[in-house]
Amino acid sequence: MPTLEGWWYLATIIDLATCEVIGYAMDDRHRAELVVDTLKVAGLRGRLEPGCIMHPDRGSEHTSGEFRREVRNLDLRQSVGRTGICGDSAAAEGFFGLLKAEIRTTVWESHAAARADVFRFVEVEYNRTRLRKHPEYGCVTLLETRALLRQDRTPAA
Repeated sequence: MPTLEGWWYLATIIDLATCEVIGYAMDDRHRAELVVDTLKVAGLRGRLEPGCIMHPDRGSEHTSGEFRREVRNLDLRQSVGRTGICGDSAAAEGFFGLLKAEIRTTVWESHAAARADVFRFVEVEYNRTRLRKHPEYGCVTLLETRALLRQDRTPAA
């Protein structure tokens, strides 16, 4: 994300079952620590189930030792997208396209302004108000989808 203070990078983790952004982090450098911080945020928010599969692209930050260690620390499994197959990262590409289209800012005044816009988009608009047609639940928000999926896994008393 271009700002008057320099580039501002956004990394996300999207739950493919709900399409919800379950973790994100921003920094002024595109590095392995950025995606590791994203994993940590998702873990601290309680949004990563043990054994779930992380499916990032083949970028150097996702294939780094730091990222692999954090995946193991969180008891996750790692898969990596295939080279040249854009469908492997369709959820992330769709999210970023929507973010750019809806925020409509081409250059932010500061990193703080970009962070505020991303926070508002993800936490207020995208996860809480965006409707998704779920095959079982009908039109529900991404957050409602998460709650309904958890309810379906709760054993009967």
